[in-house]
Amino acid sequence: MGRHDERGAAIADFAMVSVLVLLLFLTVVQLGLALHTRNTLISCASEGARLGARADAAPGQAVSRTQALISESLSPTYARQVTTRESVVGGVRVVEVRVVAPIPVIGLLGPDDRLDVVGRAFLESQ
Repeated sequence: MGRHDERGAAIADFAMVSVLVLLLFLTVVQLGLALHTRNTLISCASEGARLGARADAAPGQAVSRTQALISESLSPTYARQVTTRESVVGGVRVVEVRVVAPIPVIGLLGPDDRLDVVGRAFLESQ
């Protein structure tokens, strides 16, 4: 008699658990995408800084290289705010390339100007 009272319970359990598992899976995928985006931006900023730190580099070359790398790797939306400056870190002059980009919250979409990364390279002309 107890078996007839639980008819259809497996279907309800599956529906509830599968929604939670799917939500957990999508959250982990989105977190991975956000970390991938951050790491890619750091890599592009560092590569642009290396080019800007060369002894024969022209002004603005670091920014244009960083924007090109970000546009090819992610999207031109992420390459809108790229700046460069010279600074001193530990007594050594370096070129800093700063990228301010959106944080991907749903896919690659998200709030603007929330992700701020910096790439640095030692100036060759020291």
